[in-house]
Formats: sequence, structure tokens, C-alpha cells
Amino acid sequence: MQEETHSVGGRIRALRRARGLTQDDLAAACGVSRSAVAQWETDRAGQLRGNITRIAEALDASIEHLLQGAKPTESATGDELAMLRLYRSCDPEDRAFLLRTAHKLARHA
Repeated sequence: MQEETHSVGGRIRALRRARGLTQDDLAAACGVSRSAVAQWETDRAGQLRGNITRIAEALDASIEHLLQGAKPTESATGDELAMLRLYRSCDPEDRAFLLRTAHKLARHA
């Protein structure tokens, strides 16, 4: 990405363009208006935080990369963060069950 990516808006714009998406495409994927995408990309975001998970998923990027510029290989994807939130909402017994299940699945992969 050769364009300015020092801001959240710049990273959103760069990723959108790198994926060949228009502002209308990203807006449709996130369930917002094109003008909302334009505001995000120019760092005038009113609803950025409330939509960041959908933006990350639509752009196949991590939330950390969008917000902080973390390298994609160093950060979790939207799905991974969703799993972490679900895990944290479980009681200890269910957490243990989830970990055992994940270990079993990983061995079969």
C-alpha cells in the first residue's frame, strides 16, 4: 500500500482500494451509507467504533491493523476476536470444555 496509512481512515481507504472495492461496495458490506465510508476514510468518523468489526470483516483485516496499524500477521482476525469475546463470556466449566474441544479439533486439522 503506497498511500498514506498513518490514520485509521487512511488504512481503511488503502485496504478498500487494494481489494478493488468502491466506497459503495464497502458500505453495502457494512450496512451503512456511502457517506459513512467517506467519513471513515477522512477520519471524520461518527460511527467508526460501532462498525469496526464489520469493517474489518469486509476488508479481511484485523481490528488491530485498522485501529493501530499492527501488521496483519501479528494480530487477530475479526473471527478470532469474536471467539475470544465468546470465550470470555463463558463460565469456567464451559471455558474448559471449549479448550478441550479446540484441542481435539486442532489435532484433526
